[in-house]
Amino acid sequence: MSTSPTPSIACTSLTFAWPDGTPVFDGLQVAFGPGRTGLIGRNGSGKSTLLKLIAGELTPHEGTVRTADEIGYLPQNVTLDTGLRVDEVLGIAGTRAALHAIEAGDVREEHFAAVGDDWDVEERATATLDQLGLGHIGLDRTTGEVSGGESVLLRLAALLLRRPGVLLLDEPTNNLDLYARQRLYAAVDAWSGVLVVVSHDRQLLDRVDHIADLRDGEVAWYGGNFSAYEEALAVEQEAAERMVRAAEADLRKQKRELVEAEVKLARRKRYGQKMWDQKREPKIVMGNRKRAAQESAGKHRTLHEGKLAGARERLDEAVEAVRDDDEIRVDLPYTAVPPGRTVLTLSNLTLRYGASVQGEFELRGPERIALVGRNGAGKTTLLRTIGGDLAPVAGEVRAHVPLRFLPQRLDVLDDELTVAENVARQAPDATNNRVRARLARFLFRGAKADQRAGTLSGGERFRAALAALMLAEPAPQLLLLDEPTNNLDMASVRQLSSALESYEGTLLVASHDLPFLESLGITRWLLLDGRLREIADPAEMADGHAGAARNTPETPSGNASRKACGNASRNASENRTEAVGYSA
Repeated sequence: MSTSPTPSIACTSLTFAWPDGTPVFDGLQVAFGPGRTGLIGRNGSGKSTLLKLIAGELTPHEGTVRTADEIGYLPQNVTLDTGLRVDEVLGIAGTRAALHAIEAGDVREEHFAAVGDDWDVEERATATLDQLGLGHIGLDRTTGEVSGGESVLLRLAALLLRRPGVLLLDEPTNNLDLYARQRLYAAVDAWSGVLVVVSHDRQLLDRVDHIADLRDGEVAWYGGNFSAYEEALAVEQEAAERMVRAAEADLRKQKRELVEAEVKLARRKRYGQKMWDQKREPKIVMGNRKRAAQESAGKHRTLHEGKLAGARERLDEAVEAVRDDDEIRVDLPYTAVPPGRTVLTLSNLTLRYGASVQGEFELRGPERIALVGRNGAGKTTLLRTIGGDLAPVAGEVRAHVPLRFLPQRLDVLDDELTVAENVARQAPDATNNRVRARLARFLFRGAKADQRAGTLSGGERFRAALAALMLAEPAPQLLLLDEPTNNLDMASVRQLSSALESYEGTLLVASHDLPFLESLGITRWLLLDGRLREIADPAEMADGHAGAARNTPETPSGNASRKACGNASRNASENRTEAVGYSA
């Protein structure tokens, strides 16, 4: 474990709680220094809250946040006013207007003041947009014409143009397709200032210099990227588990010695009582011996009880050091599909918004299929059409086995029902004991199973929704998942991968999370880019679109001569003001 780098951000005695009194931080001390830091932790640990406190979006109840540089903050949920122009989002609309006025011959001083030293602002803006794969978006277009993923990159472009010393990114890749992710990765690689990024994206976290692990209100620092963190954590956990085994052995030894001591003391007590009853010695001598024996027995018992209490305390400390990131363990034999059996047929399908499946397309069991494509290509529409939520414009969808669909919104749960009631609704013939036994495998044990769905955290809600679908009757032999890892912490992603290891049916997953898809053992890759087709590798998608982006003609900006033109105009203006006796 490494120490924290020299701080550019310092949080001292930071205390914060939500309006309902739920505590988040109590005296948190943390500092972020030069380089790129990945801030990780389980859902609900306070990662996004910490970024908001640093960015000034929230105010701590106690403590201070000090930063040495200007901060640029990209929130997790980006929303843009659809009526804004791109240059307004980028924060350069005023500068552009002044530039255009000077070009038109208006040399008033307020225009030069508005431009300052940013004579090349349009060139920089265009270059930044192109760097992020947004070169096809003109500065005069409105944001209503850009996709959700493009709006994230557009906000990032605005931050990069400001050139802040500190950049805070909160789950920046959640809504980005593979091509857009590659562009964001490149921007992170090129960033030379202080960067703090909250993410569960392994590829992004493998680009950082430090990992800050936020757990139980404290931050532990690890040098290197996420892969190095996992290796270091594995070593720590192995040592912690050895400590648990040693502490358990010591506890057993202390219990045994305490029992042996009690037996020995009992023997002595019986012998002393026998001597007292037989009155072989004077009463005063026997009384003194009895008191001495009682004192000795008390000290002996206290000694062993102290050792036992110490052993228990050491065991508690050792157990505390071992992480309790439980994994879902599920046995789902009824989901099995015989090899080669057709589970789904799509015939000459035309979807809403224009995507299509030409001819006849079949999915067979037990394939594990990844559905990839650019944002807005129609992946969700295709899954909703297969799941029966949407009717196709033309063509036919035929499912030959029971299927279930887990949407991004996780709206398969009734918020007013408990977790157990939601599962029972999907499996009405199952007994209450059977429902609870199966829920325990999804980590809903005891009172957790009786918690209302509307009160669950993000990770808990996902597990409950997954349990409701996978434990449904009849068992789903075709499972459709739409971006299942969005907003899940690393432990929840591992839990999902673990659960799906036991799934023996056909799996169709729409996702941009390549490490997650690879963990599922994907056997087939489908690309939706106007029409559905099979590809050998997801890199084909990113490479193809990267090429298309590179070949996109740049929007003529006329910036090349603007700085020279502006300087000439400024000189003319200065000469004019000097002639009438004003100081420029």
